[in-house]
Amino acid sequence: MANFGDHQLAIYVQGMFQDTRPEITTDLSRLESQAAANLSAEAMGYIVPSAGSGATARANLAAFERWRLVPRMLRGSTERDLSCTVLGTKMPAPVVIAPIGVQTLAHPDGELATARAADALGLTYTHSTQASHAFEQIEAASKWFQLYWPTDRDVCLSFLERARANGYAVLVVTLDTGTIGWRPADLDRGFLPFLKGDGLANYFTDPAFRAKLAKPVAEDPAAAVMHWAQMFPNVGLGWDELSFLRDNWDGPIVLKGITSVDDAKLAAEHGVDGLVVSNHGGRQVDGAIAALDALPAIADAVGEQVTVLFDSGVRTGADAAKALALGAKAVLLGRPFLYGLALAGQAGVEHVLRCLLAELDLTLALSGYANHRELNRDSVVRA
Repeated sequence: MANFGDHQLAIYVQGMFQDTRPEITTDLSRLESQAAANLSAEAMGYIVPSAGSGATARANLAAFERWRLVPRMLRGSTERDLSCTVLGTKMPAPVVIAPIGVQTLAHPDGELATARAADALGLTYTHSTQASHAFEQIEAASKWFQLYWPTDRDVCLSFLERARANGYAVLVVTLDTGTIGWRPADLDRGFLPFLKGDGLANYFTDPAFRAKLAKPVAEDPAAAVMHWAQMFPNVGLGWDELSFLRDNWDGPIVLKGITSVDDAKLAAEHGVDGLVVSNHGGRQVDGAIAALDALPAIADAVGEQVTVLFDSGVRTGADAAKALALGAKAVLLGRPFLYGLALAGQAGVEHVLRCLLAELDLTLALSGYANHRELNRDSVVRA
């Protein structure tokens, strides 16, 4: 059983007896400002800002502020057990690496470093369709695949086959990005990494994709990019099309981007295994509901039928505890690990993950819980 809280003691010992202090802040809410020094203006513009005025991203953070933990005393819990099994995947803690594309914007090693960091801690890594490295390059014992559903069914089927052949256990279908939202920080720079081929490694290495090109990717990369551009926007999907995935994927299927109770119920009716309550970190619809505000009602409505996961706004171990108390079985961590990646590659991602897990462990200890499964609606109150 992992004792993530030991990370705190190790930092103190190194500081007091070895005169060594963390190069990356342990205040995970300050990672963004620290990482800014290592990121180009284009990378900062793509990674950090959100859709429109940024109202949805601000709402995500404000929602966490509105919920407060209620610590309990004298509960006799000396050790914590954060281990769990989510959608058939065994985990040392209820934390999953969220799918984020084009990670080479943060560090040249991109997804390779993130996957290695997750693997070092036994966590599950989720590979984005828009990754800078292909399916086959990812080395991690526990990995899921996130699908941006292309309009070309041959390519979609090929993606599913490659993911399954390379050990990806769960399919995470992102629904809230049928096309890219209105993102002024990118628009003001005229910057979209995909249009120069960044983040298209899965496509450019795919046999079904390449079969429809007049020339190999290396000979005419612009034509390959334009071919991708014809199949990425897919705003016309309907619920009845989920049967295609079920027919061609024999593992758990998760729908990511659910914030409506009605949609959560429809997901359950269509037999999916899980859903991620998420608004894409505020990157898609400006002025949308905070993901955490949507979580309790969705968990109440379908939590007995499907596995409810959560992302959007999680920065700290305390944030994770609140989401777990409000009904999530696990949380997906996004931007914070990317800031760690920008600061120190694999080591930076590991630092962020160890800090978050240590804070989650200590939050449970100081709140009187032996494990995260004891958290419930009585563990929090609205401020």
